[in-house]
Amino acid sequence: MPWKTSIKEEARRRFIDERIKRPGSGGSVASLCRLHGISRSCGYRWWERFQEGGVRALTDLKRTPHAAVRLRERWEARLRVARLQERSFGPKKLWWKLRRDYPRSRVPCVRTLSRWLQAHGLVRRQTRRARPGVVLRLRGRLAGRCANDVWSLDFKGQFRTADGRQILALTVRDVASCYVLDVRHVPKPSEAYVAGVMRALFGRYGLPKALRTDNGSPFGAPGPRGWTSLSAGWVKLGIRMEYGRPRCPQDNAAHEQMHGVLKKFAATPASAHPAAQQRRLERWRHHYNQHRPHEALGLRTPAQLYHPSKRVLPAVLPRWTYPQSWLRMRLDAKGRYLWRHRRRLIGKAFIDEELGAHSIRHDILAVYFGPHLLGHLHAKDPAGLRHARWRQPLQSRAGGAAPLPNPPRSS
Repeated sequence: MPWKTSIKEEARRRFIDERIKRPGSGGSVASLCRLHGISRSCGYRWWERFQEGGVRALTDLKRTPHAAVRLRERWEARLRVARLQERSFGPKKLWWKLRRDYPRSRVPCVRTLSRWLQAHGLVRRQTRRARPGVVLRLRGRLAGRCANDVWSLDFKGQFRTADGRQILALTVRDVASCYVLDVRHVPKPSEAYVAGVMRALFGRYGLPKALRTDNGSPFGAPGPRGWTSLSAGWVKLGIRMEYGRPRCPQDNAAHEQMHGVLKKFAATPASAHPAAQQRRLERWRHHYNQHRPHEALGLRTPAQLYHPSKRVLPAVLPRWTYPQSWLRMRLDAKGRYLWRHRRRLIGKAFIDEELGAHSIRHDILAVYFGPHLLGHLHAKDPAGLRHARWRQPLQSRAGGAAPLPNPPRSS
């Protein structure tokens, strides 16, 4: 049917106006239809619609199938209720929630739910951002494909409760399953408080293979390998320490994203006092683990994937032993060792530890903490320990790990 205009309603109104002005027999209607470029059946149908409903009946009729109308009537109310219950969920997670709440029904697809949410103004269209640049892969990091391969830990940014008291929350998260192991308020970021929290987690969930942190205190220090006395104790338990680059929070981006969710739903606004804030953090942790699906996990919850580690916390901290020919080193209260009539700085992280050393040459001493090379002491360098290559394994000429002479072992 050739149309002279793109506005169909105006075409129908012009036809009805001329039909009213010159009523006549069937022949006149046929000529009027030919003038407007429509068939006689179409003209009579427009005239019948006008006689039944007036000018309003000339608007375009909805062509939505009846099945679609029934589907919307059935699911739209359920969708709005789910959205009010979980205000942070988008269309994908709301689809997951409806599937869980109505397992015997066929839930509409994600695009349909998104269209309904936009029609009611319950979601905002996100602006397209610039594509990210090249992702830098840090060498020597575990991928964290299985539960308890890597735990990430950090402090949530400080904020204050309504009574003016400061909150400093230590957050611990399993990288593979996104399971938040603990969110605990500590009075200050000291090694003693963090050690107590982590000791309780090790007793409850077992030991991970690696811990991923930033370089700040109490996790990192400018000494050998970036270890503190706290992280040195974790190394003795067989845990590998992984540090991000200085001033690069994107190296632990998933943990920082979790902090953003925590701030939005558990700290904005803060609670009345620290005890109430801790209860609120614990409720958020339960919801995050048990009821919040993750797209990175295939819309599964962290609790569905996480399980405790089989490596249990030993009752007694292991003690390093060294070959008989090696020199045993005990540091003073400032982390120094007397060698060649000079006190040379090793590191305060190893004040309470026994180190081993053996001579590479007559004027060079290699210092080890168990199987880990800390650095070298040079007779002509009074400053102290020259650190080994920063957080890189010692390589042999063939490219593999260089075996230590009579490597130490833990007892």
